[in-house]
Amino acid sequence: MTIELWEVISSRRNASYGIFNFRTDRARSPRTGREYDCYILESTPWVNVIPLTPQKEVVLIRQYRHGIRNLTLEIPGGLVERQDTPETAAKRELCEETGYQASEMISLGNLLPNPAIQNNRCYTFLAKDVFVAGKQQLDEMEDIEVLSRPLAEIPHLIREGKISHSLVVAAFFKYYLEYEGGSFR
Repeated sequence: MTIELWEVISSRRNASYGIFNFRTDRARSPRTGREYDCYILESTPWVNVIPLTPQKEVVLIRQYRHGIRNLTLEIPGGLVERQDTPETAAKRELCEETGYQASEMISLGNLLPNPAIQNNRCYTFLAKDVFVAGKQQLDEMEDIEVLSRPLAEIPHLIREGKISHSLVVAAFFKYYLEYEGGSFR
């Protein structure tokens, strides 16, 4: 079977909630000819940053996440603001959330977080040879603890479920594919 693109008949923005918009597309199935309402969360792109020290320690953050009403262990990240490129957003988020800066920022590519219902991309960067450059500059709704773990412990933290944010796991997967010869032990 050859898969074809659906025809979008109409599109309307239903509501805007700051960090995302809710949109309804009316689309026609090329296979059945029937029309359906498809619901989409429009969001700006966001970035994830894997901060790696010269000693091969990963700078991690622990923060409260409202969606699960609990704490998560993650890497720094955030929205790509209108004036930003993904790389400038990655540098800004690293500095704001941790107080660290990188000697070098390397793109690890981008992913589609959930293309079934979202329209954005998540860009991942490796921040090499990070160093403390100042204090955290947190938003009013951010409470972030900064900690570090040896890079060699990351696969174990993922297996144990201590790192469970899917985009963070995907970021480390991309890192291990690119820089550790595909080895994710």
